[in-house]
Amino acid sequence: MRAASEQSLRFLVEKWLAPGPAVPVHVTEFSRTRLGGRRYVRVETSLEAGSRGLFFFRHDDGCWCVFPPTADTPKMFAQPRAA
Repeated sequence: MRAASEQSLRFLVEKWLAPGPAVPVHVTEFSRTRLGGRRYVRVETSLEAGSRGLFFFRHDDGCWCVFPPTADTPKMFAQPRAA
């Protein structure tokens, strides 16, 4: 099991985007998902080579992840063809 600090948004931003003292981090978007109404945040860093950003999703247990909760993941279903 992960420690609570490893589930925080701050920990994940530092892990995935590796900002430093000279590399600012900006929240560029925050809202709720259409399905389920769960919170998400888009965080971006700007470097000389360009900017990079990631979406982080808040799960029911309070942790933040780079993937949406299973209930919010769109699903595709194939309809059987009529003969």
